[in-house]
Amino acid sequence: MMWQDLIFMLGSGLSIVFLAPTLRDASSRVPLGTSLPSMGIGFVYAATFFTLGMTFSALGSLAAGTMWSLIAMLRSPTGMSVSGRLLRVESPALFVHDLRRWLTNYRSSTGSEQFVSFDGADAHEQQY
Repeated sequence: MMWQDLIFMLGSGLSIVFLAPTLRDASSRVPLGTSLPSMGIGFVYAATFFTLGMTFSALGSLAAGTMWSLIAMLRSPTGMSVSGRLLRVESPALFVHDLRRWLTNYRSSTGSEQFVSFDGADAHEQQY
């Protein structure tokens, strides 16, 4: 075992120890904007460590990612539960409307609207 493998495993283990009180406290609320990226990072790190042959680090990161996924399911402020409401889209019509508006704005912009032209005559009016 490489010493780095042990260090990464210990770091993941500490994160699990620090996250355990959040999972046990029924009144705690962790935003999905925090828990979902952390969960994803844990799983990506687990896969990366596994491909590098760092089995203990991979197991530690997998456990940390699993802990974050449990926090996302059980402790999000919106009351997401294990029943599958975590990935539900609240309003598909609103999403489609926003997507159309964004595409229309994207197609109609020429790029010149994002720059402000500087005219020398205006500069002398802005001086105090």
